[in-house]
Amino acid sequence: MGFLVTTLIFVLVGVVAALSLLLCCNRGVSTNLLHVTLVITAAVCCWMMWAIVYLAQMKPLIVPILSGE
Repeated sequence: MGFLVTTLIFVLVGVVAALSLLLCCNRGVSTNLLHVTLVITAAVCCWMMWAIVYLAQMKPLIVPILSGE
């Protein structure tokens, strides 16, 4: 899977999680805003961690040296 497809998957998971949180846990405007903010922040942080690891593999800083056997 490419970068764009997995990014769209993370967006979809974040939106579904935020919407399900709004439907299941309706406890007031202030609490809902905090919960949605936390869920979206968690989705963005997970995506950023994945993106950094994925992109770091494309151009590594240390090139492995193969032994000539």
